[in-house]
Amino acid sequence: MARVPAAVLHVLAEVMNPIRTVPRALARRRRDRRGSATPELAAGPRPWTRAAGLVAVVLLGAWLGLLAVGNVRVPVGPMDTTMTLRPSLAGGTKINVSPLGALQLDSHVAPVRLDVNVDQLDPARAQALVDHPERLSGLQDEVARDVEHGTLDLAVRSCVAVVTGATALGLAVYRRPRRALASGGLALTLLVASGGTAYATWNPDSVLEPKFSGLLSSAPSLVGNARSIVTEFDVYQKELARLVTNVTKLYDVTSTLPAYQPDPTTIRVLHVSDIHLNPASWKIIASLVQQYKVNVIVDSGDTMDHGTAAENGFLDPVEDLGAPYVWVRGNHDSRGTQEYLKHLKNVHVLDDGHARTVAGLRFAGMGDPQYTPDRSKADGAEASQELAGARLASALRDESAAGTPVDVAVAHEPSAAREVDGDVPLVLSGHLHHEDMEVMKYGTRLRTEGSTGGSGLRAVEGKYPDPIQASILYFDRDSRRLQAWDEIKLGGLGLTTAEVSRHLPKENQPGAVRSPSPTGASPTSASRSAPDGPARSTP
Repeated sequence: MARVPAAVLHVLAEVMNPIRTVPRALARRRRDRRGSATPELAAGPRPWTRAAGLVAVVLLGAWLGLLAVGNVRVPVGPMDTTMTLRPSLAGGTKINVSPLGALQLDSHVAPVRLDVNVDQLDPARAQALVDHPERLSGLQDEVARDVEHGTLDLAVRSCVAVVTGATALGLAVYRRPRRALASGGLALTLLVASGGTAYATWNPDSVLEPKFSGLLSSAPSLVGNARSIVTEFDVYQKELARLVTNVTKLYDVTSTLPAYQPDPTTIRVLHVSDIHLNPASWKIIASLVQQYKVNVIVDSGDTMDHGTAAENGFLDPVEDLGAPYVWVRGNHDSRGTQEYLKHLKNVHVLDDGHARTVAGLRFAGMGDPQYTPDRSKADGAEASQELAGARLASALRDESAAGTPVDVAVAHEPSAAREVDGDVPLVLSGHLHHEDMEVMKYGTRLRTEGSTGGSGLRAVEGKYPDPIQASILYFDRDSRRLQAWDEIKLGGLGLTTAEVSRHLPKENQPGAVRSPSPTGASPTSASRSAPDGPARSTP
């Protein structure tokens, strides 16, 4: 018999040994589980369990990788910034301007968020701008180049961090190079998919509607000017440069906040409502008037709580707020309250549809027909509100026929305000203690303000205190139409948070086709004969 070479036998042994050991290993595992030797093969883990485990390892490894090295320091104009990618369900961009606050932009929808931390102002570069103001004209291009370079560098580093983190954790968990490489490959696939989603949903116009959280005194300078935002539509680079310029001013070597310079062609209206005897409201209103250079304050009612003569002294600070005060009666304000306000300087009481021109805008309003300091509602309350709204609508049509159309109507309850739809471009209301904005069926925009008094003593009735809310409305001085508005929300009783969010009407957003707005036409005019839209509903 021919002898088999020893080398061949060695190779066969190496091949067969693992095969022979498989049944014994499975039997041993079966005995360990059931306490007896069973020749049946043990069932392996289910495929979906293995897949879920792999995904968990990849996500955790990618997150750890981003935390470790997924950031880049970038000089943006005169500032030193740190750009970071963070896992997020909502995406977007957050610009942290310590210690003033943060700007949040809805820039994209993806499972990653871009964080930009403004670390410090470089003294040398800032001084160069101060010494050579002509360099500000080129700041836009410089900022665009810096951001582009930083974003590209961050993308490369993030890819390396994600793949390395997922691969390393995969190797530590599975201890198999093939599984580790699979983890890294899956991580790269997810990162590319996230990047593609961010690119597909990228919205450079998000800088038009930033949301600011932080010190209220910093909001006007950081959020910026509504007039320029509305009229300049080559958006991203210019607005980004503007943000950087404003932040540079805030970090100036003098360490003082700059005075906010309003656009002289913009009328600023501060809308407040439902103060309910909260004395802190007057200080907040005065601060907003100063910070935003407000031209006129509009109070849509419920300034008082019970409307008694003993409460009238609460109204005296109105004279010193720094701007004219336009007021309509709410259901917690008595006729005595209204008469007291009539004798205060700088106060303009609106009632019975009578119109007044204040700070370049023409206002008309109707006092609330109900007087319910006990918070009850008499029978027929809704009908009386609608009747009051109809009277206001009639007065608005009379003003329009006389050639003095009203720009802004004011009523306390939204149910009354809804009756002027089609007769005025904008109507303001309150009563509900939360903010809302809608365009009604015939084109009139209804703005409902929250409680500027944090609901007064009612703030302690719920689980959480009601926020203090107000709005800055920006009007074009020529057309007297609403251009933008800032919603301001302060933490209620015992809280210190502040949020300011910018909003634009759809017709003022880039690329929008402007449609004619109501100009006080009668019910038989074209505005009332528009195609049927959604039925009116009570908010």
